[in-house]
Amino acid sequence: MPFFFGYLYLKSQSEGAQSVSDNNSVPDLTPSPSDEYKQRQQARQARVACFEKLHRRFGTLRLLIVVATAIAAWFSLHRDAFSPSWLLAALVFFLAIAILHARVLRDRTCAERAVLFYQNGLARIEDRWIGTGQTGERIDAHSSLYATDLDLFGRGSLFELLSLARTRMGEDTLANWLLAPSPVAQLTQRHAAIAELRTHLDLREDIAILGEDLKVGIHPEALTQWAEAPRQLAHPWLRWVSLVLALLAIAAAIVWAELGTKAPFFAIIIIETIITSFLRKQAASILHSTDHALEDLQLLSSLLARIEREHFESPRLQALEAELSSHHLNASRAIARLRTIVEYIRSLDNPIMRALNIPLLYAVQVAYSAEGWRVAHGGDVRSWLRATGELEALLSLSAYSYEHPSDPFPQFVAGPPSFIAAQIGHPLLPAIQCVRNDVDLSGDTRVLLVSGSNMSGKSTLLRAIGINTVLAMAGAPVRAQQLQLVTLQIGASILINDSLQEGSSRFYAEITRLRQICDLAERNPPVLFLLDELLQGTNSRDRLIGAEGVVRALLASGAIGLISTHDLALTNIGEQQDHRLHNVHLQDTIANGKMKFDFKLQDGVVTKSNGIELMRLIGLKV
Repeated sequence: MPFFFGYLYLKSQSEGAQSVSDNNSVPDLTPSPSDEYKQRQQARQARVACFEKLHRRFGTLRLLIVVATAIAAWFSLHRDAFSPSWLLAALVFFLAIAILHARVLRDRTCAERAVLFYQNGLARIEDRWIGTGQTGERIDAHSSLYATDLDLFGRGSLFELLSLARTRMGEDTLANWLLAPSPVAQLTQRHAAIAELRTHLDLREDIAILGEDLKVGIHPEALTQWAEAPRQLAHPWLRWVSLVLALLAIAAAIVWAELGTKAPFFAIIIIETIITSFLRKQAASILHSTDHALEDLQLLSSLLARIEREHFESPRLQALEAELSSHHLNASRAIARLRTIVEYIRSLDNPIMRALNIPLLYAVQVAYSAEGWRVAHGGDVRSWLRATGELEALLSLSAYSYEHPSDPFPQFVAGPPSFIAAQIGHPLLPAIQCVRNDVDLSGDTRVLLVSGSNMSGKSTLLRAIGINTVLAMAGAPVRAQQLQLVTLQIGASILINDSLQEGSSRFYAEITRLRQICDLAERNPPVLFLLDELLQGTNSRDRLIGAEGVVRALLASGAIGLISTHDLALTNIGEQQDHRLHNVHLQDTIANGKMKFDFKLQDGVVTKSNGIELMRLIGLKV
């Protein structure tokens, strides 16, 4: 019994610590995100150690009970020392200890997951997060004009840095925010929600450790399709007839056993067989369509229940909370009921239930239960899943905001297209390597033509501007001291390659992308274009003429953007564009036989090239 009380004490200590963390009265000296994560990680590691001790002790106790029971059984059966009925007490005690032991193992697993959660958080803060998160590689981003260019998905991507989603709905919602700009009104609401959720560490931790495993689960499309399917079982009264017949079958079986009269039982079985045959097709359609659609309902129910326990203040979070409780039954309880129905359906694989299927009309009654659930709640499932996905996306962005407290929310302004950033940097680069620059695309300046030598940081600058625009238009904080912009959509031509499968060259792929960007610029909102090494796949004369035409078309559509090049001939196209194009550059130096770059943006055209020096530095005789 000391194990039992030790377990209860450990649970009470855990819940007490949780309630303290949930308290809104934060001391004046609030620890940094890194310190807070380390403290919580150490506390969870201590819990793991305590649960591990309890696990070993419970294992020893179970073994002792088995040995003691065996000895007692020998004395009871061979020596008649006491009644064998006393052995049932040992069995009951063993089962109680086994149940408690299972709870200890489950709690130890949750504590281990919490340790991992804070380890990954520290990895993100300390810029060693690559390979620790969800890559989002299943997201279809082929139609995007910037997802690949800006490393939105894949290993080491923005999605991996941001996403804490436990469901596909959360992943899809976050991905959609990254792949398309949102209206300013929605972004303002997200800012308020993220600011509120920023310090809700317990909520993020609790969601992170839910479920049987840590994989992303739930198939929203299949679940929604199943829930919204048209009604298949007619004659609702048959549900109650089936229940009455099942009770009569049980009563008839008792009569047969007691009185030997079997006619009533077989008469009822015949009626039940007719009903089962009549509804076989519809019932099978309902029962067998649940296999894929209704997976991971425990995770969904637990996730909804945890969200429903939280109290929110911001308008958007309150609206999402209302969506989850707008029906007469909360979403978590409704999904829990559906999970119970699924367990009934899966029990049909049990040989005993198969034998009792017709006498109890089990399959028919379960099918009617599933159909009844769809009628009562099927129309709400889509909104429940959408609200859950949005809350998970907001929690992901709130974690990013908490872990990067110096990153502010952008400021959206009205008026002509503009992008003004102070000390903007690339969020995927470690802080020690990230060089920040000021960028101003406003007033008469519509295009920045960035010249510079190889490896000087031109592409990184374009990516930094693009990925921060993605963050801004998703509602997230940005890696800058300050960012002011209008609503923008992005068109990028940075990572354009040839395709052996499609039989296209790099130049053809690039001009195809440029056509798509020009078409995009004809629509609202205005385009921020990012063109790296523009038209480098053709000769100098065609490059100059083509670049002038592309810039002219984009400016005529009201777009703004940046063009990088190491071809100094392209720096002259600003003269043909009424000086709306401004030349800036990134410089390099050679010291002691080594190439050095400061990656700082400077005014004007680059004054030197490093191509010959680079070739000589690696040993080429030129």
